Amino acid sequence: MEKTLSGKTALVTGAASGIGKATALRLAQAGANVLVAELDAKGAAQTVAEIADAGGTARYLALDLCSGEAIDRCAQEALATPGGIGIVVNVAGWGYSQPFVQNTPDFWDRVMAINLNGPIRLTHRLVGPMFEARSGKVVNVASDAGRVGSLGETVYSAAKGGLIAFTKGLAREAARHGVNVNCVCPGPTDTPLYQAVPEKLRDAFVKAIPLRRIGQPQEVAEAILFFASAQSDYVTGQVLSVSGGLTMAG
Repeated sequence: MEKTLSGKTALVTGAASGIGKATALRLAQAGANVLVAELDAKGAAQTVAEIADAGGTARYLALDLCSGEAIDRCAQEALATPGGIGIVVNVAGWGYSQPFVQNTPDFWDRVMAINLNGPIRLTHRLVGPMFEARSGKVVNVASDAGRVGSLGETVYSAAKGGLIAFTKGLAREAARHGVNVNCVCPGPTDTPLYQAVPEKLRDAFVKAIPLRRIGQPQEVAEAILFFASAQSDYVTGQVLSVSGGLTMAG
């Protein structure tokens, strides 16, 4: 496996399972030192152990995206890493399908905190040193729900749409500092969050996807690796859908 990220430290949120875990493992395979930023300590420990078993290096950082203080502590510990942070990947996300009229304000607050406000705060803490170093990659993982909307996920779609817009705005500001900012938008992907979707809806997704199957976390991780690596040095402010062709909007 080519070590394209050798010497780089990558912080990955939501790396205890699903796309986040697949991303942490893939970046480690590419040679990165991975900081596994997670609320789920047990799941994070498993990810760290798998990376170590494969000959990579990783470390767990506690992170609760609903707590500003926890985000600040995580960022401070990350920035103390020798050599600094070269790659930030905001993968963590949360939500579930429910009619908008049944939503509660507490539900909205949690969805917005985990999917938008938390990643913004964490990135704000980490990107300054990247600007000073005139080097770095930020990869935000949004969702095709943020591009085209999703039935039963109105506020989640709003949060992910906000993350897409945040990506583009930050990309314009970061470019002059030598930092690339891009966004990956998964479609239906085989993750614990997806498995919670009713089976009837999952079947409908498969029928609607031109490639006629659900995506795998590893496939999304490959797109994230592209944006995290030198292969994307002339790419910034872009949104890449990894959805089997489910959405084809520009």
